[in-house]
Amino acid sequence: MRDRLNLTLPAEMIGRINELAERKRLPRSSIVEAAVASFLSPDALDKREAAFTRRLDKLARQMARVERDQRITADMLALFVRFWLTITPPLPEDAQSTAQIKGRERFDGFIQTLGRQLQKGRSVLNEIPDDIGGDSA
Repeated sequence: MRDRLNLTLPAEMIGRINELAERKRLPRSSIVEAAVASFLSPDALDKREAAFTRRLDKLARQMARVERDQRITADMLALFVRFWLTITPPLPEDAQSTAQIKGRERFDGFIQTLGRQLQKGRSVLNEIPDDIGGDSA
């Protein structure tokens, strides 16, 4: 059995209902009925909450990977700087200009290698296994 209900809606909403009815080739009453049924459904809120929970879980996992990669990157840089400062002796004044030229050449080579690696979609971090623990010493 069906019963009639007269209601008033904002003109903008009626326009959207009319557009959807034309596009889907459905009666307007079917569209409004489906919207009201969805609103009154007790599990609609649960479905929405589950979808939000899944999305938040995915974002949390992505953020954990970003934080891990950032820690690895910072540790790699700190280790390199410590190593470089430990083994590199200071240069005499007469050798500094030659060393600066050689340093620029080496840095350019480094940037080119990095660029090629990034273009290929490679990452040094991807070469480090996930199962390496920081506290296993």
